[in-house]
Amino acid sequence: MARPRPNVLVVDDDAATRDGLTALLESWGYHALAVSNGQAALQSCNQNLPHAIVSDLMMPGLTGLQFIEALHERVHQVAIIMLTGQATIETAVQAIKLGAYDYLPKPLESPKLRAVLEKGLKQVGFAREANVLRQKLESPLGSYGQLIGKSATMRQVYQRLSQIAPTDAAVLVSGESGTGKELVARTLHDLSPRHEGTFLTLNCAAMAPTLMDSELFGHEKGAFTNALERHLGCFEQADGGTLFLDEITEMAAEVQAKFLRVLEEGQVRRIGATASIPIAVRVVAATNCLPASAVKEGKLSRDLFYRLKVFHLALPPLRERGDDIPLLAHYYLESFGEKYQRPIMPWASDFIAALLAHSWPGNVRELRNAMERLALLAPGPNLTAADVQQYCVNAVLEDNPGSDHQIALQF
Repeated sequence: MARPRPNVLVVDDDAATRDGLTALLESWGYHALAVSNGQAALQSCNQNLPHAIVSDLMMPGLTGLQFIEALHERVHQVAIIMLTGQATIETAVQAIKLGAYDYLPKPLESPKLRAVLEKGLKQVGFAREANVLRQKLESPLGSYGQLIGKSATMRQVYQRLSQIAPTDAAVLVSGESGTGKELVARTLHDLSPRHEGTFLTLNCAAMAPTLMDSELFGHEKGAFTNALERHLGCFEQADGGTLFLDEITEMAAEVQAKFLRVLEEGQVRRIGATASIPIAVRVVAATNCLPASAVKEGKLSRDLFYRLKVFHLALPPLRERGDDIPLLAHYYLESFGEKYQRPIMPWASDFIAALLAHSWPGNVRELRNAMERLALLAPGPNLTAADVQQYCVNAVLEDNPGSDHQIALQF
């Protein structure tokens, strides 16, 4: 499906300039709308805020600077490029301070306009996404990307994500099983310049060591027995996007060494190939171990650890996110009620207290599964502490005494 064309508003009192700019923008693939003065531009923005505005500075009535001022806080959601034949340092500085993205003199150089417009649209794209995320955080549920929660610890996570996402740097995500490491990786991808590329996941713990080489780096036809066709590895499949490697400490030491070389060189060589292939992949790796402990125990190469740890994001366990437990419970109960076409039962006064009293060793994943059981099996008419005990607490058995691993009973 074709991507929607960005809307660009042209504002100029000279008809020839308006027509010329409109034709130029349309030839570049934008959807252009033209108006002859600042007041008409303001009315157009009130009806439908464009992605970008190319405006003359000196116009009768509402000037370009006055038009920018009239947009108020919306100015940060639009890439505004001011054009004028009467350029001065003072007016340029004033336009930028008011929120314009850039300032170009007339006669206009079309390659310069095109380059500035493309950069400006990328910037405001992130600004619009950030605004949507802020609105979600202010909602009763509270969410950031695919993550849900409004607790202080999760807000710290969101702050780090907002700093990390726009970069191409590798990220190491650590946290107990079920805390949402893959959701963090997906959110990093969705909020990055790579969001239109592939998001690929590989669970290192689920991959046999003998197959890991081929899965990561690919192989040529005939490279080994049963290599009947060329296979593109994960790096090539995720080229231009994001590769999420879960349980990185389960990767064999010799594979870790090859993996590090790919990160350092930005090139991958298929098994059986004679030449390397340049790749541009952002890597997000995850582990449920403490990274420093994994290095000491020899599960994670020290060199790879430092290469991945450009950014380290440690996710809090659910027991440290008490404020989020009712939010998450409500979200999942609604989701499963809709999925299974079951009524959403009201909560008795002891229900939340029982949820908060449970330690949730399986974290958000355990809570999600528990809410699915409640949605399907709780007799009603209200959800009570007894339901939590029966369908949440008693439904989880310890695998071994003192172990962190849990087995969820199937109902």
